[in-house]
Amino acid sequence: MTSAVMPTYARFDLEFDRGEGCYLYTVDGRRFLDFTSGIAVNALGHAHPHLVKTLQEQAGKLWHVSNLYRIPDQERLAERLVAHSFADYAFFCNSGAEALECGIKMARKHFYDKGQTEKYRVICADGSFHGRTLATISAGGSAKVKKGFDPLVDAFDHVPFGNMNELRNAITPQTAAILVEPIQGEGGIQVGQLDYLRALRETADEFGILLHYDEVQCGIGRTGKLFAYEWAGKAAPDIISLAKGLGGGFPVGACLATADAASGMTAGAHGTTFGGNPLAMATANAVLDVVLGDGFLDHVDRTARALWDQLTDLQKRYPTVIEQVRGAGLMLGLKCVVDSGKFISTMMDNQMLAVGAADNVVRLLPPLIMGEAEAEQAMAALEATCKTLAAEA
Repeated sequence: MTSAVMPTYARFDLEFDRGEGCYLYTVDGRRFLDFTSGIAVNALGHAHPHLVKTLQEQAGKLWHVSNLYRIPDQERLAERLVAHSFADYAFFCNSGAEALECGIKMARKHFYDKGQTEKYRVICADGSFHGRTLATISAGGSAKVKKGFDPLVDAFDHVPFGNMNELRNAITPQTAAILVEPIQGEGGIQVGQLDYLRALRETADEFGILLHYDEVQCGIGRTGKLFAYEWAGKAAPDIISLAKGLGGGFPVGACLATADAASGMTAGAHGTTFGGNPLAMATANAVLDVVLGDGFLDHVDRTARALWDQLTDLQKRYPTVIEQVRGAGLMLGLKCVVDSGKFISTMMDNQMLAVGAADNVVRLLPPLIMGEAEAEQAMAALEATCKTLAAEA
């Protein structure tokens, strides 16, 4: 059967009709342990009772109203994110790419309003991924996603991820900002060292430019803290872009910033039709109710450390299948010796889902609510996968 859906995805022949907790169920009744989570979106798993209840209640009251009017849940969400971060302000949109676009525009407007109109360029990292709009593929460091879209936006300079010497050498009088993922997701679960994040902050201050983190994938509790940058201590950015887990499956994006960084974002400087709508804001507040609840982030941290130990043991027992375990928190990667696509398809044979990344990496992005039972099932599926692939090697 030919689909009318534009073929921009190489889709697996799987169709799900419901989800519950850490599991997805196919139309023919098969159950899969979901370690994809919609690519780090379903932070609280599927059909979380608090999210379902909140969404149903809000849907019966008000779905959409223009940002020309006050939206109480939007104000509440902004206040909560500001209270738990470096930021003074929040702008809400619908996706990670939109949140990145907002931050990129903000950096330009910041210096424009200061009379430094020459400052517009942004230094980014090789291997990075920031979205699929023309500006965000230009900012990204992957040649694959840029192919066929020339001419790109000429405003971005790229340096090796983690290399401060190269980054400092790339700073010119035209540089307005540094844009980095603390953990590269699509790039193969490349973790920025904590000293690197602190050096980024120090360098931005030294040169009078802005520091912009992309925590679309690694933010909202995935590393065991609300934001990944928190692990580094004095490394807070001027701007941060968020999405994915913030909505728990509902489309939500956010760009947070200090008052200074956002000084140019006055009425008319930026906008969105659907961003910050009552449905999205109610759902995102419900996500924070859970993520900021007593003990939740500690649970993520404990679960992640235990899973890391089991994965490193698995790698030692199957070195012909897995070369390295990478990551932080519940944003983990298996750098494969075998083809990562083959690894993922064999996992699917064992009723477990994962997603690929660059550098022949399999990403493990489970719901943050996973417990010991899900960890035990995951390790059994991974053991069976490795055993099959080792026998074929």
